[in-house]
Amino acid sequence: MTDVPRSAAPGAPQALSPDEQLALTGERTVPGIAAENYWFRRHEIAYAHILRRCSGRRVLEAGSGEGYGAAMLTDAGAEVLCVDYDESAVAHTRRRYPQVEIVQGNLIALPVPDASVDVVVNFQVIEHLWDQPSFIAECARVLRPGGELLISTPNRITFSPGRDTPLNPFHTRELDARELAELLTDGGFAVSAMLGVYHGAGLARLDRKWGGSLIDAQIQRALAGRPWPEDLVDDVAGIEVGDFDVRGAGTTDIDSSLDLLAIAVRP
Repeated sequence: MTDVPRSAAPGAPQALSPDEQLALTGERTVPGIAAENYWFRRHEIAYAHILRRCSGRRVLEAGSGEGYGAAMLTDAGAEVLCVDYDESAVAHTRRRYPQVEIVQGNLIALPVPDASVDVVVNFQVIEHLWDQPSFIAECARVLRPGGELLISTPNRITFSPGRDTPLNPFHTRELDARELAELLTDGGFAVSAMLGVYHGAGLARLDRKWGGSLIDAQIQRALAGRPWPEDLVDDVAGIEVGDFDVRGAGTTDIDSSLDLLAIAVRP
């Protein structure tokens, strides 16, 4: 379960004015779009799960995207520095979340001193990177001894089932739990937990309502270019962060998870 109560996030996403909203390109999720709300909440759950873990600590978010996660961490009491490669995302974060410190930079050459942060957060980003081992090495460099690297990423087994190449054209290499653990341990980290993101009871009901998979119902209509039925729009817009569960590998089948959330420690 998350470290924050269900009420910490609203139900339907709050609409933003055009100058407040970062363009939805398919490479990242953004808040404030009803039809995007499933993916936004599915990403948001990982941040909700780590808020208390990061409170009072110096956090580097490597690949902060729209900036909503960094704002959540900052508001929960973390001291957050963000690095993102996309100049438009950096400019948007500065405008939309002035409480967040952010710089533009390359994730395999982080503009951060050695041993200067307590936590590195890298959520839904590593699957976009061409040189994943170099990024892990950079995380080890900037973390203090005993510091934590927190990574979330789509589970390759359920996200691109039966494929050698990712379904998402923005992804370079997706990982399953074993591959993610190997990447971290090969980079000198000790994996202290491998968690998974799953549909909770409410989303399981929506899966049944939409022919077995709410995800497929959204994707099929998007690919067909057909307008969504009004009740599908309403169902997706009403999803909350608490509709997802985070569970440990020892309590469930990690290979059936939607996304992975790894907690790794720098010796």
